[in-house]
Amino acid sequence: MILLFGLTIFLGCEKDDICVDADTPLLIIRFYDIENPTEFKVVPGLRVVGIGNGEPVDTFTDRSSTLDSIAIPLKTTDISTMFSFIIDSEDDDSGEETGKSDTLQFLYETEEVFKDRACGFIVNYDNLSTSFTPSIENWIQEIEIIKTSVMIEEEVTAHVKIFH
Repeated sequence: MILLFGLTIFLGCEKDDICVDADTPLLIIRFYDIENPTEFKVVPGLRVVGIGNGEPVDTFTDRSSTLDSIAIPLKTTDISTMFSFIIDSEDDDSGEETGKSDTLQFLYETEEVFKDRACGFIVNYDNLSTSFTPSIENWIQEIEIIKTSVMIEEEVTAHVKIFH
């Protein structure tokens, strides 16, 4: 009887579904030298803050002085996401943010994709564009969209080039 009960429990169990590699993709940005557009250029003290939540993006080391590329999340429930990109970011003696800030808005269409039972749905992004207008006051001088689709399968190369 105990053996029958044990077999019933063992055969009635399903394999645990574990979600691996199925997060919504991040937008990958590479930074380039405006005077030598084929050369990567580090952004000293870079901080990226999501407009609307006021928090620094946590997908890369905040205020790092060694980054020439970053990966940032886009909103999954909206058709645009705005960020404040701050160069030479630090806090002054009163705790106020210093540095030079440019605001970028990324526009896109979202597409929900069912990955599997364990992971559920992820969101891919299509028709990526930006509404940035460069000016002499900006530290960001030019933006180039390289890939207009942001998909989990392609999350190894840059989608956007920023020249400064």
